[in-house]
Amino acid sequence: MAAAGHGSPSSSLPRRDPPRPPRDGYGVYVYPNSFFRYEGEWKGGKKHGRGKLLFKDGGYYEGEFTDGEITGEGCRIWASSGNTYSGQFVLGEPQGRGVMKYKAGGCYEGELSHGMREGYGRLVDRDGQAYWGWFHDNQRHGQGHMVFRNGDEYEGDWVRDQRQGHGVLRCADGSTYEGQWHGDVFSGLGRMTLCSGAVYRGMWINGHPAAQARRIVILGPEVIDVAQGSSFDLNVQLQQDSGEVAESEDGRVLKISAGVRYVQLPAYSEVSFFKVDKDNPETPFQTPFGFECIAYPLWSPKSGPLEPRAALESARGDPLLPRGDREPSDTSRGQRDIPGGPP
Repeated sequence: MAAAGHGSPSSSLPRRDPPRPPRDGYGVYVYPNSFFRYEGEWKGGKKHGRGKLLFKDGGYYEGEFTDGEITGEGCRIWASSGNTYSGQFVLGEPQGRGVMKYKAGGCYEGELSHGMREGYGRLVDRDGQAYWGWFHDNQRHGQGHMVFRNGDEYEGDWVRDQRQGHGVLRCADGSTYEGQWHGDVFSGLGRMTLCSGAVYRGMWINGHPAAQARRIVILGPEVIDVAQGSSFDLNVQLQQDSGEVAESEDGRVLKISAGVRYVQLPAYSEVSFFKVDKDNPETPFQTPFGFECIAYPLWSPKSGPLEPRAALESARGDPLLPRGDREPSDTSRGQRDIPGGPP
């Protein structure tokens, strides 16, 4: 008769309990999911003190632990992004003051909350552009100072990573803008001073002057007598496209040129109006009227200035060309540096 109570051989093997973490002191523990491995100090069965927590993906945290949590000063490396952070932690997240270095380039040094830039700090991107000021929700927000890659500098208000509110832009070429911003462009009342000296004061809409001057108009007769060394007056007006006077601008530069119309004669012609100075040949310049002129200086450093009346009489008594062949040009008119959008 077979003996009763004989079971399968496997049913008699004892079950092994998973290893427990150390209670106190220094120890090494591999978690059941095998993703975490901790080596360091323990207290009451919890990570407490200095230690290193390694992750299976290659990242790790090394620093202080409190009651089993990553809390205190430490260093964290993320294997997925390559970013590194050194500073204060609370419950496993960067919080407080610290330095974040980005694998793509650049770094942030300042205050953080739940792993995001929050408070005052300094951010340098991979292009070398630097911002120091206030952050909210990982974005530039509040008062801040930015230096751009091209040398421009902005100091003023920011809203959600854009210049908005009141601010001052100092361009690398010496131009400045001070006034209101919206959506990262000039918007509202502001003053633009260009490096040339031209100034616009007034309203801006989407980065452009609301009442911008489009042309310079010289009021008065079409032709005026100009004698070398004498003074003369011009009435100049800045106008918009509609013809209205642009009262918000000043400081523009008007270039005045005088000359005698240049006529190219055939090579076989025996007519000569000028005695050519081979050492100082005159180069004709183009006028807005479709023809070229040879410069006629309004002031001669050799002879010195003449009295207005004497200069006028001298010019009339000693014409450069015979009366029938002379073709004096009008003054040429030019303008430059019309304020446009952001530099």
